[in-house]
Amino acid sequence: MSESLRSTLERATMMLTAAGIDGAARDAQILLAHVLDVDQATLIARLDEPLKQSALYGIDRVIAVRSLHQPVSHIIGKRSFWNHDFLVNSDVLDPRPDTETLVSAALERPFDNVLDLGTGSGAIVISLLAESPNSMGVASDISAAALDVARRNAGRIGVADRVRFVEADWLGGLSGRFDLIVSNPPYISEAEMQQLAPEVRDWEPHLALTPGGDGLEAYRIIAAGLGELMAPSGRALFEIGHEQAKRVCEIFMDAGLTRPRVLKDLAGKDRVVQISAL
Repeated sequence: MSESLRSTLERATMMLTAAGIDGAARDAQILLAHVLDVDQATLIARLDEPLKQSALYGIDRVIAVRSLHQPVSHIIGKRSFWNHDFLVNSDVLDPRPDTETLVSAALERPFDNVLDLGTGSGAIVISLLAESPNSMGVASDISAAALDVARRNAGRIGVADRVRFVEADWLGGLSGRFDLIVSNPPYISEAEMQQLAPEVRDWEPHLALTPGGDGLEAYRIIAAGLGELMAPSGRALFEIGHEQAKRVCEIFMDAGLTRPRVLKDLAGKDRVVQISAL
């Protein structure tokens, strides 16, 4: 007799719990819905239906890899951010809700053009351009593989004709002046890396997580050349670790950028440093 969807869901939840997965029941539902190609409401409505053997094989496979702490987003191939689902894989950092603080702040004023440094999946620049249909963008990343993901996301979300992707190491090779500059650079210190959850530490690209050392090197590099890329009335917004605001502000002030402002996320933690040209 075939196993019911309810029994399979219960078994999957038990397996994930035994593997030490936080939110095991939630992840089990997401993964089963993915394999069956239904939304979670439909999944719940069909709990008493029997499953085909082919579906059981697929479910067992995804539960096995999730038990190894591979992120759910990598298994299903996407992650929700702002108003869209973004393609993600092991070549890019997963876009996170904390980064929506930066997007929200960036959209407080109109802009004609935007530069996204270290774009990764493209989540920031694509979200901004989708909300500002007359604006243009440039997005850079040192990783060609990450840029491939970002290009695919731009195409899926309908902004590919308004963003240019550039393979570059931070400011290297970039020119022009931008009304808006944004970045979520790697800011985890080398000492903090081992404290990260295995889903992050073992599966996401280390290049997008940490520059090594104290975690602040990207800000130093960007601060040194930011004035040459920011328009006279421009703004720049950078995501930071919640305990880094003072040190990051000092880096920008030491570079002659004297108007840093710290913005908090929805949890009340320091999350973004904003620099204004005027």
